[in-house]
Amino acid sequence: MTDQSEVEKLAELVSKFRIAMLTTVTADGALTSRPMAVQETEFDGDLWFVAQRDSDQVHQLRADPTIGVALSSSDTWVSISGTAEIVEDRAKVRELWNSAVQAWFPNGPDDPDVVLVKVHADGAEYWDSPGSKVMTVLSYAKSRLTGNRPDVGENEKVDL
Repeated sequence: MTDQSEVEKLAELVSKFRIAMLTTVTADGALTSRPMAVQETEFDGDLWFVAQRDSDQVHQLRADPTIGVALSSSDTWVSISGTAEIVEDRAKVRELWNSAVQAWFPNGPDDPDVVLVKVHADGAEYWDSPGSKVMTVLSYAKSRLTGNRPDVGENEKVDL
C-alpha cells in the first residue's frame, strides 16, 4: 500500500514539469509518443492536456485508452501509467486555457477542434536524484572508482 507521503512527493515532482511525453497505442499495437504541455492543475492522480480533436493521439485514445506519461529533467524522472478519456467540456477548456495553449489553438477555447485529454493515473514510479547535475555526475564517477552502484536518490513506486 502506498503511503500518503509518497503520493504527496509524487504530486510535488509532477508540479515542476510543463512538458510530458504521452505514449499511446496505435491500431497495429505499436507504442508512439509525443510531447504535450501539462496543464497547470494540482496533481491528484489526474493530469490534463489540451489536444486537437482530429489528432492521432485522440483517435488512438478513443480506440484504446491505455496511456503512459513520462516526465524528465536533469535530476528527476517520473513515469505514470493509466487510462485516458477524451473530455469535451467547454467550461473545463476555459478553466485550463492559457497563453501557451492559445499559441497552438489561435481560435480560442470555444474552437470545436479543441478537446481535453484527462489521464487517470493507476500508478507511477519516480526517481529523484540528490542535489544538482554536478552531484549526480560525481555519484556516477564515485561508483566507477568504488565498483558500487551510484546513489540515484529516491526511487518509489506509487499506487494511485
